[in-house]
Amino acid sequence: MPTTPTADHVSRRAVLRSSILAAGVAAFASTSQHAQASPAVFAHGVASGDPLPDAVILWTRVTPSPEATPGSGAGPDVPVTWELARSSSFDAVVASGTVTASSVSDHTVKVDARGLTPGTTYFYRFRAGGAVSPTGRTFTAPSHDAAVAHLRFGVVSCADWEGGFFSSYRHLAARDDLDAVVHLGDYLYEYAAGKFPVAGGRGVRTHEPAHEIVSLADYRIRHAQYKTDPNLQALHAKVPWIVIWDDHESANNAWAGGAENHDPLVEGDWAPRKAASVQAYDEWMPVRPNGGRLYRRLRYGRLAELSMLDLRSYRSEQVLGAGRQVDDPGRTMTGRDQMEWLTAGLASSPTRWQLIGNSVMFSPIVLPPLDPRTTGALTELVGVPAGGLPFNTDQWDGYTADRRRLIDTITAAGLRNVVFLTGDIHTSWAMDVPVDAADYPGAGTVATEFVVPSVTSANIDELLGVPPRSLSPALEATATATNRHVRFVELDSHGYGVLDVTPGATQMEWFFIGERTDPNAAAHRVAGYRVADGATKIEPAAPLV
Repeated sequence: MPTTPTADHVSRRAVLRSSILAAGVAAFASTSQHAQASPAVFAHGVASGDPLPDAVILWTRVTPSPEATPGSGAGPDVPVTWELARSSSFDAVVASGTVTASSVSDHTVKVDARGLTPGTTYFYRFRAGGAVSPTGRTFTAPSHDAAVAHLRFGVVSCADWEGGFFSSYRHLAARDDLDAVVHLGDYLYEYAAGKFPVAGGRGVRTHEPAHEIVSLADYRIRHAQYKTDPNLQALHAKVPWIVIWDDHESANNAWAGGAENHDPLVEGDWAPRKAASVQAYDEWMPVRPNGGRLYRRLRYGRLAELSMLDLRSYRSEQVLGAGRQVDDPGRTMTGRDQMEWLTAGLASSPTRWQLIGNSVMFSPIVLPPLDPRTTGALTELVGVPAGGLPFNTDQWDGYTADRRRLIDTITAAGLRNVVFLTGDIHTSWAMDVPVDAADYPGAGTVATEFVVPSVTSANIDELLGVPPRSLSPALEATATATNRHVRFVELDSHGYGVLDVTPGATQMEWFFIGERTDPNAAAHRVAGYRVADGATKIEPAAPLV
């Protein structure tokens, strides 16, 4: 059974050095045949991800001794046994193996469990000495030729530790109807403690380490801290995750050669920092190793393919302002190889639906509205980009040539069921993707885009320091009036999405939570939009059942 060792962990060091840990270490040394779950030894829980028809990634982190804190490089090598069964009682283990957790990988382990049955529920756990991990549940994907009738994902992005409690994860973990969680990036934030805006000016909890993370040890510590959150642990243990990174897994507004939040004079060269963030991510996340390449495609029978994009590692630097540079065909969002992989995969897709995990907004959002008769003249006279003044050049609006390549591929292939799933912007949107935004709806639509809100990261009201719903309604009205392809937008709330896919339609539902600083915040459904098979235009939808 192929396995991949990985490592990393950081949690509250005081907790790891506490008497609870000492008790866990004692259990670790025990040879008892009736081991109980040892939360100190497995302080970061368990996780699974990247389900294939015959395989799934299993993950955990072991704390073998008090000094083996995340990022420390300390602690002994430890043999770790993993078990996979079809029932939570583990009466009949169907697959197992042993891997080594070492300080080289910060005592994380990652197993690619293969030879499994398609479309099957499995339970898994890890053992180290006398300690046993919490039990996780996971699923394999259906076989590629399966006639899948239904698929449902939780969809999340942008979770800032200091900004609030991860209530969205808690509510998703309470559901029993999800096939997987799709995380669209900003799983964590690189900022120093107190850097990111939070309600009242203080975070509900404090980042570790307290400084901005730059080194491998720093990134490991920050990953490990996030993995101590009980709601995050519960959701990881409940279903497999399919993840991509955005910018904050390394640094804000990252691009191939640097980042807005990276100062070479103070923090050194970008390449070592980026490499450290990538290594820590690979160690800490349940993602299948692929030679350093994160973009990948997963398939659910004949119903849907999910292409997960890396929109940070290969992109050109963001342009400042709204000049015609955004239309430069030499600029790229994806890099050539990823674009060729994506367009070839879409053009040859054998499934009903083509889902694209896309960390930043694809649809054009422009100000002011431009009449198609005046766009060309303004472009020539004053340098306005051909699509209008972009709202955010970190999005695909800053890379219009790559967006046009992708739209042209979708059109040429005759695809009518492409759906972009997006995070990053901390707000909620539902949009038709227009062939030409300035001539919408006359030029037609090519795809659908659903954008989910942040789990906790600051949104419009918090960034501006104004009461919720005091300023945003006017901004929302302007956004929809200016961009007629925008069918729904909400700028103030935190929460998550639930995506439902059937042969007849794909539907997103938005759930907003109450106050993000309330650990018991409730969630409620706010909106639902669906796109019917072949329609490429969304419409309001009744609640899912």
